[in-house]
Amino acid sequence: METTEVLVIGLGPGGASAAGMAAHGGAQVVAVERRAMIGMPVQCAEFIPLPLGRYATAPGVCIQRLAAMHTYLPSGTLHRADYPGLMIDRAAFDQALAAQAQAAGARLWTGTALVALDAANNTATLWHDDKPFTVRYQVLIGADGPHSLVAKAAGLAPQPCLHTRQYTVPLLQPHDATDFWLHDDYPGGYAWLFPKGQQANLGLGVDKRWQRELKTPLDRLRQHLIRSGRVGAEILARTGGAVPVGGLRPTLNTRNILWVGDAAGLTHPITGAGIAAAVLSGEMAGQAALDFLGQGTALDEYAEELEDHYGPVLRRALAQRQHLQTFWQHGQPIDDQTWQAHWVGA
Repeated sequence: METTEVLVIGLGPGGASAAGMAAHGGAQVVAVERRAMIGMPVQCAEFIPLPLGRYATAPGVCIQRLAAMHTYLPSGTLHRADYPGLMIDRAAFDQALAAQAQAAGARLWTGTALVALDAANNTATLWHDDKPFTVRYQVLIGADGPHSLVAKAAGLAPQPCLHTRQYTVPLLQPHDATDFWLHDDYPGGYAWLFPKGQQANLGLGVDKRWQRELKTPLDRLRQHLIRSGRVGAEILARTGGAVPVGGLRPTLNTRNILWVGDAAGLTHPITGAGIAAAVLSGEMAGQAALDFLGQGTALDEYAEELEDHYGPVLRRALAQRQHLQTFWQHGQPIDDQTWQAHWVGA
């Protein structure tokens, strides 16, 4: 039986930030990651807004600075908007945050998965090196992504998600903007091209209720970009994953469990952006854990603060998504004007 004050499940940006904040404040922290290597494989388009750049200063993290957002509307019309940000190496970003947590005193265990949770007795059963073991905690932070096992074990409902597919391809022309395609070929989502120096992330996200197959529309867009001379024909890497689009979970804490990042439903329901929210919610959860341990402060304050900070924006975006859904679920085209009323960069 291991014991710790704070147990963090998941070492993405949210979990690593939570572990770092709690450990820096003097708490005993154990943080576990089911994958053998933190941040790998990358399941992300790897863009962060410019204010998050202060977290991307470690060597090898920042790849390229971007200045703008280019949005291709359904008619083919190109809309340009200023939208500064950074393209990062997401694995290096996650690893740098985890290294900071470890330097602050957190114990990090990789290749370690949650298999059972007994919330009534503050114990979690983990699997490592082909055997189970138990950790007793005072605060548990669920940072284990859109399909959070912590949430499932605590009885929370699954989150609605988009499904994504992404290629890394050679970039043949220098580019300093994120490109988005809003089109009926991508119901529930959109397609993107994000430049990373001499390479680019080319991908799409869709709701599988209305588009089950992702490869064909992505290959169609890739061939278009090859013909236009923007990208090379080689596929350097493939990845994909799920993105929650249901807005904030109704429950952000229960007993002495907190959820952060994707596990809390903090991704934007229209754009799917979530790295910045994961980092900030992780820091907030780490501080809430410290307050709970040191002062007996109710963890309900964490949920209230998260709601105050993100609730209005996410509810507005969710309402916009629900309006667009009336088109997607009936296979109806969406015109430029409707997209412009709902898209952040148009």
